[in-house]
Amino acid sequence: MRLPRFLRSRSFLFLIALFAVLLIGPLLLDVPPLTNTVDPMSLADADSRFAEIERVRIHYKEEGSGEPTFLLLHGFGASVFTWRAVMPKFGELGRVVAYDRPAFGLTERPLQWTGQNPYSEAAQVAIAIALLDSLQIDTAVWVANSAGARVAVDVALTHPNRVAALVLVDPAVNSPGRWLRPLLQTPQLERLGMLSVRSLADRGDEAIRRAWHDPGLITPEVYAGYRKPLRANNWDKALWQFTTADQAALSTQLSQLATTPTLVITGTDDRIVPQQKSIDLAARIPGSRFVALPDCGHLPQEECPGPFMDVVREFMAQVGQPSDR
Repeated sequence: MRLPRFLRSRSFLFLIALFAVLLIGPLLLDVPPLTNTVDPMSLADADSRFAEIERVRIHYKEEGSGEPTFLLLHGFGASVFTWRAVMPKFGELGRVVAYDRPAFGLTERPLQWTGQNPYSEAAQVAIAIALLDSLQIDTAVWVANSAGARVAVDVALTHPNRVAALVLVDPAVNSPGRWLRPLLQTPQLERLGMLSVRSLADRGDEAIRRAWHDPGLITPEVYAGYRKPLRANNWDKALWQFTTADQAALSTQLSQLATTPTLVITGTDDRIVPQQKSIDLAARIPGSRFVALPDCGHLPQEECPGPFMDVVREFMAQVGQPSDR
């Protein structure tokens, strides 16, 4: 019996061949193990601290004392290093703790686990709360940059009694389409994803420059600070696990933050999360305050630390917390 004509057409045969390449081709790609990586603890700074939280060894730093307490959360591809210019200033206002979220910085990167995936958003929330518990902190002002804002907002929605206020810095709260995640978890895209993640080691400097309004201000020490976590064991596999992990749908729940004092800060020249997105986010949080810092990019705590802290101090005075000590 002859096949229908469309099944014998060149277009159909081309589609079959293309499908086969897409299905099988990625499985043939070689993803060799990383070399010259080390236990992240061996990369620790003099002021680094580590704590076992939810079966993950968390790296954090701490300054200051008393109330209020500030908890600082970095964004994607960053670490506690992003807060280096403002940690002492926060320490003048009270106690400040900054930590590396799982998949980043010098925090442990487990590849096997019991229970929930430590790279999922639910686990990130649980780890943040457990870290506060371990440090005997009841409530904190959550200061979160970029993708770290997702965790801070999720905590404010699910554990409002642990949040005294929110400071969302160039926040990236919206998540990619949930339909993408099953595709990202296929063996084919996992291999392609691993290769893409590893390319960050080559493209990282370009990403840093894009995050600043004036890249000319970036010093060799800044580049080195961002590169250091790429020497940690399993940084690539953990970053891919984080990329494919489940995230909560937060954008529809922002009106529930009406009773949480919230400040949204953005740089006017943010090329990662455009200023308009921060304006829209602030508009969806009843009673929030919005401030745009001129001539500043995606990382105002690094590029414009003086104006950034001025805005934070003013906000803290307005929410009834001490603005100076």
